Amino acid sequence: MSTIVPRWEWRTFGGDLTAASARLQASGTTGVQASDEVYLLAVLCDANVKIRAGLMDLKQLEQVDGDGLEQWRPVLKAEFPLPAETVTRVFEALGLSAPRLQRPDYTLDQLTAELVQPEPRLRALGVHKTRNRYRMGGCGCELTHVVAEGRAVTTLAVESEDAAAVAQT
Repeated sequence: MSTIVPRWEWRTFGGDLTAASARLQASGTTGVQASDEVYLLAVLCDANVKIRAGLMDLKQLEQVDGDGLEQWRPVLKAEFPLPAETVTRVFEALGLSAPRLQRPDYTLDQLTAELVQPEPRLRALGVHKTRNRYRMGGCGCELTHVVAEGRAVTTLAVESEDAAAVAQT
């Protein structure tokens, strides 16, 4: 079993990213990836819970340093259908007790229709992303165009296991 190492991340949303975009493009892209995802949003917490490429993906915020960098630890990547115990774990990550589960496992459609939609403190949000990936300063960087409910925003992120490299980049 491989060791999971938390990553440090800096991210900004919107604003004028023209200079940063030009700098990244000059470094050369490492690839472009488009994806359709579903984020599970909770009123009670800022959990990072999403469904991407048929997988439930859960990251936990470990800490925020003095520079505002966030350290995230991946804690779950699971294929659908999700076993009931995994569904319970997802609800706990969202700050909620799991509802009474009627099935031994749940497809994505069953999860959203039977468990997420009836819960007023949860929302399933469809998101389309186009990520332009780069490497700079030993860090992974991405300039991402995000569209959710017809609204678009561009985000810039820098991430690495090394907080100092993220801060410097």
